[in-house]
Amino acid sequence: MKTPPVIDYEGSDYQESFWEKGGRAYEDAAEEIALRRLLPPASGRLLELGAGAGRNTHRYRGYDHITLLDYSATQLEQARQRLGLQEKYKYIAADVYRLPFAPGAFNAATMIRTLHHLAQPSLAFGQINQVLAARSIFLLEFANKRNIKSILRYWLGRQDWSPFTPEQVEFVKLNFDFHPKTVKQDMAKAGFVIQDQVAVSYMRAGFFKKVFPLSLLRGLEHLLQRSISWAALSPSIFLRSVVENGQQPAPAGVFFRCPACGHHPLPDTPPVIHCDSCGRDYPVKEGIYDFRLDA
Repeated sequence: MKTPPVIDYEGSDYQESFWEKGGRAYEDAAEEIALRRLLPPASGRLLELGAGAGRNTHRYRGYDHITLLDYSATQLEQARQRLGLQEKYKYIAADVYRLPFAPGAFNAATMIRTLHHLAQPSLAFGQINQVLAARSIFLLEFANKRNIKSILRYWLGRQDWSPFTPEQVEFVKLNFDFHPKTVKQDMAKAGFVIQDQVAVSYMRAGFFKKVFPLSLLRGLEHLLQRSISWAALSPSIFLRSVVENGQQPAPAGVFFRCPACGHHPLPDTPPVIHCDSCGRDYPVKEGIYDFRLDA
């Protein structure tokens, strides 16, 4: 199966330059508020898609096992340094279009600040459906093209593309904004039932962050998320959904599948995971499993 291209943060200092030194404390706080509302404490296995350096991982309270997946091994190395080599965590370098997990391996999944790098979200949704057991929670964040700023820019003639049309817009290579209705339609086709919506980061503009202290911004964010999320006019939207796929949870000990041929289960035998079906080997180095086919 030929899959779309994916963006690669290999060698990037994204965590430090964007989050730690980029003045993004408000955005980080806004996401924390949304996560607390949408993903209550639970048990079982959670898949964090596009985990990066593990910025949000500590917020998934109560889960017995968390699998951090990212295409960049560099980002996963930073996550491992942050979280450690604990039995609770697994670090997986893989393509979201070719997930290396057995059907029903997880009972929850999140994908935050990742969809905006996907040219074909519906393919990713199909993969995520397969690895979730029935009635699992899937929490998705996406960049909203129909936000207040883009609407004003369009009306003032400072923006060529319409924020009201259904198609996604690629404003930089492999960086997309999406219309909420289109995302929901794609999720529904993939078997996800939307339960809740939260509009996030209304106060993202630099002006607000310069004028107001973070404590006040957090309070305003909490109020706005509670009061006007229905309008979906913020630059970031969170959706909580449940998957309706009839998939039984994977049996104990069944976790990996071969992303090349689909064979499962694969034995968890570092330093190499071997597929008996197609003969492909996947290395495990310093706790990071590398299932990337093109790396």
